Amino acid sequence: MSERKIVVDTLRLTYQGLFHLNELYRIIDKWLREKGYDKYERKNFEHVYKDGKQVEIELEPWKKFTDYAKCSIKMNMLFTEIKDVVVTIDGKKKNLNQGKVMITFLGILETDYEHRWEKKAILYFLRSLFDLWIYKVNTDKFEAFIAEDTNQLYERIKSYLNLHRKMVVG
Repeated sequence: MSERKIVVDTLRLTYQGLFHLNELYRIIDKWLREKGYDKYERKNFEHVYKDGKQVEIELEPWKKFTDYAKCSIKMNMLFTEIKDVVVTIDGKKKNLNQGKVMITFLGILETDYEHRWEKKAILYFLRSLFDLWIYKVNTDKFEAFIAEDTNQLYERIKSYLNLHRKMVVG
């Protein structure tokens, strides 16, 4: 079994106000492509209720470092009470969404994801030594990389949402 280590544990972003859901998704997608991540969308549901729509998206983009180690950023996004609103920006009307946003991030380092070191007990033991003494420097670099990427994505989404705080509903 591969070893999964949580590097960034439950980084949470909450927001209530104006946003554009499709544009937010495009920003996330663009950032992932720029950083070389492959996107894996586990879940994408939309429910319509009396008080607005609810959208639930679970993404787990991943990136290979080596044949032995890869990282993933697990994102659970929940958008609730989404209503369509018209906003006036510089004299032009624009359709946006208004509602609540909650996004949680998990930065994960996965080693031996191809299960090469688990075929025999001796290999499993050697993998433990390998991880502890030989590969430790690389593992530390990978952990720092995952933490940095997770925080960058968090800040990118946060800055996008903060841009919409200053808009006036018209």
